[in-house]
Amino acid sequence: MIAGMHEQDFMAYMIFGLILNFIFSIFFGLYLSKNIGMQEMISSKGDKEQPLFVSLSLFIPFAKMIITLYRVVILQIFFLNRGYTHKEFWIYMTSNSLNKVD
Repeated sequence: MIAGMHEQDFMAYMIFGLILNFIFSIFFGLYLSKNIGMQEMISSKGDKEQPLFVSLSLFIPFAKMIITLYRVVILQIFFLNRGYTHKEFWIYMTSNSLNKVD
């Protein structure tokens, strides 16, 4: 048993969480590309690597989906509600420097 579940149930939750993350990520990517533009996203993308916990979250059911939803909340609360643009959010998420959005 893993976390109080049988292995088959745990794997089913893990796979279902990854499928939901894939769906949310696709919609979030489409939303950003609609508001920023694909060429603009490509030209303004930084070289920031994902933290290790994001890679390890593949093994925790629904963790990747929660991280994607967390990014949506950051976009809404800390960027759009304060008058920043979608492009500034994109630069913040993909750049190593935290001072790019001022």
